[in-house]
Amino acid sequence: MGIDAVLKLIETLRGEDGCPWDKQQTPRTLAVYLTEEVYELIDAIESGNPDDVCEELGDVLFHIIFIAHLYREMGHFDIKDVAAVNTEKMIRRHPHVFGSSKVAGTEEVREQWHKIKIKEKNNDLKTSMLDSIPATLPALMRAYRISERAAKTGFDWNDIAGVIQKVEEEWAEFKSALTEERQSGENREQTDLEFGDVLFTLVNVARFAHIHPETALTGSTKKFEKRFKHMEKVILENRQNIESVSQEEKEKLWEEAKEILG
Repeated sequence: MGIDAVLKLIETLRGEDGCPWDKQQTPRTLAVYLTEEVYELIDAIESGNPDDVCEELGDVLFHIIFIAHLYREMGHFDIKDVAAVNTEKMIRRHPHVFGSSKVAGTEEVREQWHKIKIKEKNNDLKTSMLDSIPATLPALMRAYRISERAAKTGFDWNDIAGVIQKVEEEWAEFKSALTEERQSGENREQTDLEFGDVLFTLVNVARFAHIHPETALTGSTKKFEKRFKHMEKVILENRQNIESVSQEEKEKLWEEAKEILG
């Protein structure tokens, strides 16, 4: 069983006696499902269960092969062309492995990768180096990519201390906008923008600290989720409703959850 088996499966599903749903699919419709499958894969990786990762990788692979098959039906390319193009690109972007280029560490690898990518895209004065960043990326991930790409031009803070100072400035501006909104009952748009500035600057703090904000937030959210579910479980075992439990008791249970779960 391998890629050929998956291709044969898709051909059967798309065949005369195949599945009506599969026959109706297009690259655009499958792109939505692929996005969902990728998030399920990420969730499986975060869970640390290899069996779940294996299953979700299979789902992602199936959708990728399916999309390639649709383009083959339209006479454009097949999955073997996809693999060939990607292999050539990876070899071209690793001259320190497949060529004579020398690099001293991961940062130089990243810089070299960026320069090769720019050259490949034939960027000129009419094209922004930000154009290749997908507009559909989650906001936090896109903010990280945009700030990273802009920093490569030299448009950046000198060090992390400067970014942290900027966070404090943005936080002060947000508090000011929030106070004004509460007093006047207006200015919601400005408050939203100021809060966005705080988040964007924090993304840059993460970049300087070599932390990916998407991964960091995912971890913190999961930690909160585990602790909250533990608190709910204890309350339920006491035959209580979480809404009726006092804030003081909730805080006590929360501290207990922290002790137990870390």
